[in-house]
Amino acid sequence: MKIAWLGHSGFRIEIADQVLLVDPWLRGNPMFDEARFDEAVVGATHILISHGHGDHSANAVEISKATGAPIVGIYDLMEHFRVAGGVPTIGFNKGGTVALGETAVTMVSATHSSSGPDLPYSGTEAGFMIAGEGRTIYFSGDTDVMADMAIFQDLHRPEIGILCCGGHFTMDQRRAAYAARTFFDFKTVIPCHYKTFPLLAQDAEVLKAELPGVQVLEPEVMVPFEL
Repeated sequence: MKIAWLGHSGFRIEIADQVLLVDPWLRGNPMFDEARFDEAVVGATHILISHGHGDHSANAVEISKATGAPIVGIYDLMEHFRVAGGVPTIGFNKGGTVALGETAVTMVSATHSSSGPDLPYSGTEAGFMIAGEGRTIYFSGDTDVMADMAIFQDLHRPEIGILCCGGHFTMDQRRAAYAARTFFDFKTVIPCHYKTFPLLAQDAEVLKAELPGVQVLEPEVMVPFEL
């Protein structure tokens, strides 16, 4: 599989027969060069949105219209995008699994909030288990540590964790490391929701120090790596 960071919490994940854009915030993201918008979205098969905050969902409709890719996420928010945005969506809910070609995506709980100034009720925040090529990625979305993570490990056994860790709006690196150490058996951890603004953590040194034996990859924006 191939993973490219789009800055903040956005990722382009090429897995099995799918090209998934996860929380792709490409307009107004201080970390993303908008001149590379087309390059970031080309070939997308689906757009996964974890919750309604603008730094995760603001560009979903535009990207869907540009690529034809359905937006995938919690039912209430997907209905808004379908009706107001006029784009194809796949709405499901926590505990549900959708088959996207040869990839399976399960929605799991997160603890955060979900809203927007132009949104009606937008459901609640979520994370995703993305399974394909015989491996599973846990995308945490925006969250704090939760005891539910023990259940996620038992049911899904993800090898790769994409974890928010910037602090202030989400768990910080110490808490993200605690979650990874206590509840999961990751081989690889990829930090996100950091560096974007001054009040967020600017590197992943704490995460690296607190996860000995785990490969902690600090990605560069739009530089893909293979796992």
